[in-house]
Amino acid sequence: MTFHTDSWKSIIQKGAAGFGMPVTDRQAEMMAVHAEELMKWNRKTNLTAITDPADIAIKHFIDSIVPSCRIPDQASLIDIGTGGGFPGIPLKIMRPSISMTLVDSSRKKVNFIKHVIRTLNLEKIEAVHARIEDLAKDPRYQNAFDFAISRAFTELSRFAGLASPFLNPTGRLIAMKSQKGEAELQSMDTPCRQPIVETYTLPFQGSIRTLIILDPPTIPLTQDDNLP
Repeated sequence: MTFHTDSWKSIIQKGAAGFGMPVTDRQAEMMAVHAEELMKWNRKTNLTAITDPADIAIKHFIDSIVPSCRIPDQASLIDIGTGGGFPGIPLKIMRPSISMTLVDSSRKKVNFIKHVIRTLNLEKIEAVHARIEDLAKDPRYQNAFDFAISRAFTELSRFAGLASPFLNPTGRLIAMKSQKGEAELQSMDTPCRQPIVETYTLPFQGSIRTLIILDPPTIPLTQDDNLP
């Protein structure tokens, strides 16, 4: 199976339809371009351990677009630890009006993402090579985003701490986790307001995933915090 075939694209379209997310032929073709370039670059750069075409369709693309129905038009997102561009590029394909910043500490991965952005002629999207801890000190990115999203990046508590500086006052975190995601939420040291937890099964192969949407953790004031 190759990527620019009706059979490959139908995996995405049929799988996404099960989540109530219609994928147009053009969107499926854009994902095929991303997938093809992913495999070309993967021969020299370690972008993904998933190489079976059907698994790429399901585990990378269908999984990446699951949050799209939770993201409003014109929203701004930062994708932390994006790797091969997941979930950021598929989300951008599905929701063209959003603004997307993809961040990774690997220069080779960021170069790949920039290549895909150029190839697909995507707008309102950028790829940034940086450690997320360092980027949080850059005033251009502080408090700048409606959502911070990550997929299989790090455990939930650490993601919340790393991502919070990027969120505007009403911003929210979106964590795409394995089936252990809810347990990570329960074990967080600081409380989170109004978490949304959705467990879903990837089509055709049955892997369980957890989507967690939450406000940044609230850290109670200590006595020292009240000192002038």
